[in-house]
Amino acid sequence: MYRKEESTPIPASSFELPFEGKLLSDNRWVIMADLIPWTEFESEYSSGFSTEMGAPAKSFRMALGALIIKEKLGISDLRFNELKNGAGF
Repeated sequence: MYRKEESTPIPASSFELPFEGKLLSDNRWVIMADLIPWTEFESEYSSGFSTEMGAPAKSFRMALGALIIKEKLGISDLRFNELKNGAGF
């Protein structure tokens, strides 16, 4: 099942980090995110899921973002999940 998120993603310039930090516009992940036509790709991604059956899928942005990070860093799925959950920092 796929439920399209109705909210617009927060632009990097408005995204607030803990302790009053901000993402820098020259951050490699911010630059890459700005290059991806998320809405266009999400339409294609969501067409492969039922609207009524099954567990809800992760959003396209989360799924592709996780895959890009994993591949760019050359890490395993397990290591990615450890880093995502705060282990290993």
